[in-house]
Amino acid sequence: MANNQRNRTMQQAQTTLGAAAVLSTAKEFFGSRTGIYTAFLEKEGPTFVALRGQGGEEIVIGVAETPAGTSVTGSSYLFDQQVARFLSTLPPVAATSGVVS
Repeated sequence: MANNQRNRTMQQAQTTLGAAAVLSTAKEFFGSRTGIYTAFLEKEGPTFVALRGQGGEEIVIGVAETPAGTSVTGSSYLFDQQVARFLSTLPPVAATSGVVS
């Protein structure tokens, strides 16, 4: 039987936002949630933020600049739906078809 939980706990997206803007947006997004889904900054660095939520749940958002935009990785054991929601708010990198006009 495959471990599907592992696939849910690590999520990725590509965005046009810069790394610093993504991290700032993450702190605002998770800090403004209501009820049990609020998470507050615990640690931060130039490429990540670690937030702590209800019951000690940790959310980590990491960023890496790439030629195509900023790669964003989010990880959490219990807040996977909120991480997915956050990633969906980021402006995506435009898909390229590989066809030259």
